[in-house]
Amino acid sequence: MTAKKNLTLMIGSAMGAALLTACSENNGQGTAAAMERCYGVAKAGKNDCAAGPGTTCAGTSVIDNQGNAWMYVASGTCGKIATKYGGGSLRPKAKPRAS
Repeated sequence: MTAKKNLTLMIGSAMGAALLTACSENNGQGTAAAMERCYGVAKAGKNDCAAGPGTTCAGTSVIDNQGNAWMYVASGTCGKIATKYGGGSLRPKAKPRAS
């Protein structure tokens, strides 16, 4: 290989490694220890995992603020999230539910 090809290969490898590192960071989501499940705040189809009967996992809630659907939020913020049905909850909420 020529010196120019070697330099190009090294620059490409360095850029790829930098991109991989940037993509593998947690994108501001925090660590699991800094997050908590918050029920009743997810928009329809935006829940993080199982939302009760009739759902399987992430993205399966069918209405906004579904009481049994949760999403991860920063610890200590769940109760501060306001919805038209009140604040978020650390436990499943009775309403609203999909019909």
